[in-house]
Amino acid sequence: MQILVALVAAVFAGGVWLCGPVAAADKAAKKPLEIQAAPAAEEKDAFIVITAEGLADPNADAYKRDKALMIEDLRRDAKSQILEKAVGAYVETSTLVENYTLISDRVLSRSQGLIKRVIKESEPWIGEDGFAHMLMKAEVSVVPITEALAEMSRGERVALLKEYGNPRVSVAIFIRDAERGPDVVTERSEIAENVLKEHIKSFGYRVWSDEHVDQLKARFEKKTDGNAVEATLTASAPKAADFSIMGEAKFKTVSAKLPASGLTVTKYVLTSWSVKCMDNHTGEEIYFNNQVPKKQSWADEDQAIEEIGRLIGGEFSREFFEEHLQAPSKMFQLEVAGLPSYDLGQLLRKEFIGLRPVLNIDFREFDKTGLSLYEVEFSGSRGNFNDLLVSAIIEPLNQKVGQGAFSLESAKGNVVRLKYSAPLDAAALTEKLNTVAPAALGTAAPARLKEIIKSEETMQKVAEVSPEIVKKLSEEPQPGSTTGLDAVKNF
Repeated sequence: MQILVALVAAVFAGGVWLCGPVAAADKAAKKPLEIQAAPAAEEKDAFIVITAEGLADPNADAYKRDKALMIEDLRRDAKSQILEKAVGAYVETSTLVENYTLISDRVLSRSQGLIKRVIKESEPWIGEDGFAHMLMKAEVSVVPITEALAEMSRGERVALLKEYGNPRVSVAIFIRDAERGPDVVTERSEIAENVLKEHIKSFGYRVWSDEHVDQLKARFEKKTDGNAVEATLTASAPKAADFSIMGEAKFKTVSAKLPASGLTVTKYVLTSWSVKCMDNHTGEEIYFNNQVPKKQSWADEDQAIEEIGRLIGGEFSREFFEEHLQAPSKMFQLEVAGLPSYDLGQLLRKEFIGLRPVLNIDFREFDKTGLSLYEVEFSGSRGNFNDLLVSAIIEPLNQKVGQGAFSLESAKGNVVRLKYSAPLDAAALTEKLNTVAPAALGTAAPARLKEIIKSEETMQKVAEVSPEIVKKLSEEPQPGSTTGLDAVKNF
């Protein structure tokens, strides 16, 4: 008898009995739901790797006298562009341009303290576009930049840092009977989901219903005639959740008859559970975990399911979502159709390096008759990637090689496809890319252009890609053109 009792006790070790301490179990079940949140990640000396292009005007008189000075200024501009890209990961492009002088004084000029190390730099060269060039890749410390921007936002009363808002999070938890095999259809558990939803809402975040969004989208699609798509469809259609949390738990039941009372005791034993979190803008699984717990059982099925909601909720903290939302960059696959030669693919890569939102880019594959593949590290969220792609990449490139040359074909998940369809052949396109000023100058801050341009000849080159900015620069009063009386009046 003692052996049997000991055996039964071993089977239900760590559980709650239906007889005896039932009242204690019920009392415990009525306590407010508390979830032990995942600990915040320790702050590290985080850094990001950035590639940028430095430019200089070789027609400057000072450079003609001293070539070493030109190389020094090329390095200075390359480092400034690296820091500008780093700042651009946390500051909207329009805000950066509007506050360029302020940000330059506080951040861009501090390359010695913010650039951890220069990984590599190219040999300087003078291109057919009339500019001296240098490519540079470096590691940049993130924490000092964000601290400096936050301090500037407070001190100068300027909203610099990007506002990310509260993310939309959807939840789905499935329960499976471990003893009935993998072919049994899993069931969603509203009990576990509601516990997890309470945890998410405690951060101030919004809980989203993917099923409701899918239903509304279907209604929108039915309103269109045939294959015609309403212009307002994209803007008015409901948005999917930013993040989706999906979990699954497996249970089995264990029963034993107590010899003393003849009662049969049934316990619900958690055999395993898994969870993953997906960024719906990129399709990336940003978190996943499996657990095979030991000695976890409950006397009531609902208590067991409720505990699953707590366990999965404990995997996620507020900091988890904030760190991912504020990640300085996202990886995208950029497909370009119609590139006529491999060398043009490399020249296009060089143009991308100069653009502010592109932190890094690798030219992975070339196919003259198909798709050429680039891997792009892009600063900004998936939500505004299409807009930035058009305004900061496609428009500057088209300004350089001809309107309509590059167009956005599709954007699905983290895969974006561009198409080159200009009538220019390989030789003509190569000449355009080599002889016209870099596309990046089309979106450069006027203050940077003033630092680079040292001659009228170079100013005319820049006017080809950025006529409005050059016109604005030419209208600014030149040093020494103001009379003493005007200076006193304007003081």
